Amino acid sequence: MGNLAWRFDEREYAYIREVLDSGFASSTCGGMNTRLEEAFAQRMGSKFAITFNSGTTTLHAALWALGVGYGDEVILTPLTVISCMNAVLYCNAVPVFADVDPDTFLIDPADLRRKITPRTKAIMAVHLYGQVCDMTEIMKIAKEHHLGVVEDCAQCYLGTHRGRMGGTIGDVGSWSFENSKHLTTGDGGIITCNDEALGDNLRRLNCQGFRNATAKSGKIRVSKDLFQNPSYKRHSQFGFMYRLPEVAAAMGLAQLEKLDWFVSLREQSAAHYAAAIGDCAWLRPQQTPAGDRNAYYTYAVRLATDAIKWDDFRRKYIEFGGSSLYAAWSLCYNEDSVPDIRRRVLGPIGLDGRFNTDRGICPNAERIQPQLLQFTTNQKDEEEMKTEAEFLHQTVQYFT
Repeated sequence: MGNLAWRFDEREYAYIREVLDSGFASSTCGGMNTRLEEAFAQRMGSKFAITFNSGTTTLHAALWALGVGYGDEVILTPLTVISCMNAVLYCNAVPVFADVDPDTFLIDPADLRRKITPRTKAIMAVHLYGQVCDMTEIMKIAKEHHLGVVEDCAQCYLGTHRGRMGGTIGDVGSWSFENSKHLTTGDGGIITCNDEALGDNLRRLNCQGFRNATAKSGKIRVSKDLFQNPSYKRHSQFGFMYRLPEVAAAMGLAQLEKLDWFVSLREQSAAHYAAAIGDCAWLRPQQTPAGDRNAYYTYAVRLATDAIKWDDFRRKYIEFGGSSLYAAWSLCYNEDSVPDIRRRVLGPIGLDGRFNTDRGICPNAERIQPQLLQFTTNQKDEEEMKTEAEFLHQTVQYFT
């Protein structure tokens, strides 16, 4: 899409300059992280927000905090970035894959229910491409079976389901700050929750289990005299080192101030693509339920015809002048990492059949994954949007 520096302005430079001018006075409690967390929690309507160094470590910590451990099962979609599956594996737990709805491309609650076993501990709802899953049904299922729910909102900022913001419905919401997302810090992530005890746990997981870290604050030196006492026990629980650097938090704070604008641009871009497709029967955009809001991380469309090859469509689109057109990831259970996972990660629990990667376990996902076309939605203005949409229109006309 060309130079994306338009996403940054003097605000990023000003906040980063604040951090640099501070001389990194403390590496254990960053003021800029606190400011970003407070602003993000307020924007999302959550009580607590905690920054992390990636949108993968957020998922890992969220599952761990919900009690997911050795041999437990977590149900998720196979049509997603492999980070989601890996976060389950980091907990020594077993990923169990539920099929997707062929129209929304999101996890199908009916198949999710079918995949529940006595070992199921949690559900990961992935709000793919910017659209929120059917959280009404997912939360109903979770309540019936006493399951934790993590919402992966890496691609879904400000998306809604029945008037509720994605990421604020389950137990924990997780966002990514990776460079292609609606807002970015280059890399990083953030989680939200409303339960203080859960938030305390998440914060301690974030910073090596320091005793004094809380949902509200990463400050660990409550009393310098106490902290430096040789008999003081600093760590009250096991933890990781997942903190977000202060410079990145400064950038995130500036980006957050522009979030509504960023999302509105992507919505406008999606509207132009929709107009370009028109009534073409063999291109089927991701279906958004009436009243819901899709944040359009990308504009996802099924190439629902055998008469046109995916590669041919992409090649012609680029020939007309279109920017990069992306494929969907291979389904998680089809990746070449699976044998290594079964042998070296899961070990004994990888041999009992619960880590099911057989062809046919998610027929809808297997059918639509090779058909998905992902169009960029990060154009900076109306002119770029119209130009990109015109290339799509020309491509549709060529194959019609």
